[in-house]
Amino acid sequence: MTLSRPALTAVHPVQQRTILTLMGSQTLGGIGVASGIAVAAIVAAELSGRDALSGLANTTQVLGGALFTIPIALLMGRWGRRLGLGVAYLIGALGAVLAITATTLGLFWLLLVGTTLFGASTTANSQARYAATDLAEPEHRARQLSWVVWATTLGSVLGPNMIGPGKLVARWLGLPDLAGAWVFSAAGFLLAAVLLQVLLRPDPLLLSRELAGVEEDTTTPRGHVGHGLAVILRTPAALWGTVAVTVGHVVMVSVMVMTPLHMKHGHAEIELIGLVISLHILGMYALSPVAGQLTDRWGAPKVVLLGVVILLLACVLAGLSTDGHSTSLTVGLILLGLGWSCTMVAGSGTVAGSVQVGERSSVQGAADLVMGLSAAAGGALAGVVMDVWSYATLCVIAGIAAVLLGAFTVMRRGVVSLKQ
Repeated sequence: MTLSRPALTAVHPVQQRTILTLMGSQTLGGIGVASGIAVAAIVAAELSGRDALSGLANTTQVLGGALFTIPIALLMGRWGRRLGLGVAYLIGALGAVLAITATTLGLFWLLLVGTTLFGASTTANSQARYAATDLAEPEHRARQLSWVVWATTLGSVLGPNMIGPGKLVARWLGLPDLAGAWVFSAAGFLLAAVLLQVLLRPDPLLLSRELAGVEEDTTTPRGHVGHGLAVILRTPAALWGTVAVTVGHVVMVSVMVMTPLHMKHGHAEIELIGLVISLHILGMYALSPVAGQLTDRWGAPKVVLLGVVILLLACVLAGLSTDGHSTSLTVGLILLGLGWSCTMVAGSGTVAGSVQVGERSSVQGAADLVMGLSAAAGGALAGVVMDVWSYATLCVIAGIAAVLLGAFTVMRRGVVSLKQ
């Protein structure tokens, strides 16, 4: 987007309000997402009776997040960020209610339906980072994206630690103890949806198109992910950015979803599992503004390479940990989140800045679809790897994937300008 100086001056206060609103919704949504993630694998193992199926709860959540990207991107492409993000959170709230019902009735299949719908909330959280770039100046794009990512910190760190209070709420409502976590999920998603509908005005995506003078394309619906995939494939920088966010996400999800079960095998208390996941999520989001600053200053490839090194170290530390709780595992999970932050911020900023305004919603939706489907596959395979071999083997495979991303970045760094 190229704006004149007067236009930039007029947009500036609107962008400030947009960022603050998105940060608020990310905080609420983060509580919801993290609360559900913290108990999903454990509940799935209990309901199914098989550890090998425990990863399916988080895998279907990731899969749902990927698949819901298609309709949500279409909604945003046609009617803007406000409607798309709000609908995604409402679907996520419905999924949380179904997960509560499944846990109460002991129905594994219903749990998977609920966690699939629950995944729409991650679509909202993911797409909100792109909404932060709609009105951003190019030299500040990664920084402003990173602030919205950072806002998830408070909610996501609180979320897993709501397991304890969730037990009290569940008992008050006559529900199984672990169902209480999903009560907090539903509440967080509903509040986030309301906040966006009330405060995200004017809609940043629609305003950016108006300022850029983008006309409606009647041949290709805005937000159509098939069109977005085609644009990614013919745009080297967008392709690299998509690969960066996808591989970083797969590495993080694969190790993270199996960590609660790894700890449970060592008889760790549920509250301690929640604490470790909270620290992991703190690593994911707390330093994201630093990743954004570095991306704007160093360029995306260098930040992704930094992320690769951190992810590799994380896999080594987590893989060497014993069942249950250990310092090695805790540090490894924190670093796993930090490495993810580097690849996500730098890669997403490149995806957002490498295409024209009129193509952004479809390209961003397509990138998140690829990322989500890949992570869903990674999460499903993670359960199998851990059941057949071990958590350490899973970490070795994840580490190899991180190394491959580093090699790809070195080979393709010339396609990405130092400052997208």
